[in-house]
Amino acid sequence: MKIIVPMAGRGSRLRPHTLTIPKPLIPIAGKPIVHRLVEDIAKVLNQDIEEIAFIIHESFGKKVEEDLIAIAEKLGSKGTIYYQNEALGTGHAIMCAKESLSGPAVIAYADTLIRANFNLDQSADSVIWVKQVDQPEAFGVINLNEANEIVELVEKPKEFVSDLAVIGIYYFKDVGVLKNELQHVLDNNIIHGGEYQINDGIKQMMAKGMKFVPGEVDEWMDCGNKEVTVETNTRMLGFLHDDGENLIADTVRLENATVIPPCYIGEDVAIINSVIGPNVSLGRGTHVTNSKIQNSLIQTHAHLKNAKLNNAMIGNHVNFDGDFTSISIGDYSVLE
Repeated sequence: MKIIVPMAGRGSRLRPHTLTIPKPLIPIAGKPIVHRLVEDIAKVLNQDIEEIAFIIHESFGKKVEEDLIAIAEKLGSKGTIYYQNEALGTGHAIMCAKESLSGPAVIAYADTLIRANFNLDQSADSVIWVKQVDQPEAFGVINLNEANEIVELVEKPKEFVSDLAVIGIYYFKDVGVLKNELQHVLDNNIIHGGEYQINDGIKQMMAKGMKFVPGEVDEWMDCGNKEVTVETNTRMLGFLHDDGENLIADTVRLENATVIPPCYIGEDVAIINSVIGPNVSLGRGTHVTNSKIQNSLIQTHAHLKNAKLNNAMIGNHVNFDGDFTSISIGDYSVLE
């Protein structure tokens, strides 16, 4: 089994956080989004992962590439890097990794997190993972026949088709078949919305009678912008806490401090005269003094004092004093 992860975009809606780090490497409950994603997929598949192929923009740099390879190796897999340097769509991104498109594979876009527990239908040619939603007209949805097989993909339907939204994770018994269909899409310049789309390859597979079935996830969490990323961090902390996972490192230093769970507290964090939580992530090396922080995501090596924060997202190596009188703020910064 392989996992193919298109992640070429940095994530403009998450600026300024994505100016220095791509969105899929933003930590959620102490672990990068893409790391959590491939871990959760591996749990659902419940089989060895031979290779994880990451499709990135070349500008991400060698440090990001090394981090991605390390993520694959932690799961006992080979990590492979491919480049998509032009934003030409999902189908084009997948074909940038065409050398890895053979055998059984999952394709998953790296801006989402899931919680799921179902058995993969090994008889199907493909499984498209979906989630029941309240406003299906805002999503791409599937249309099912009486045998619970997917017969159609409908993008943002004006009239009700179903309430099962496509979340951007797909299993193919032989991803080489999709590769051949996407090659046809590229060769014949089949474009929708100015881009080459995975759906055009899938529709050709359906037209040839291949069996597509849904795999429904329990939770689907987005990381598109700051508000939903903080919300996703909160939800993930709750899930991990309920699972009994230890979220507080042994090297945390507490002095006259209270931690209200669930919280993730990373290595070498110091909390002094402060109340942290609930629903807070503090990354490695962060120091917090004389502060009250809740419902927030703080990355690594930040120094915060005199802070009263709720629904905040703070990046790496930030110095923040809530009693500030002199400030230096760069592009895309927000103080509310």
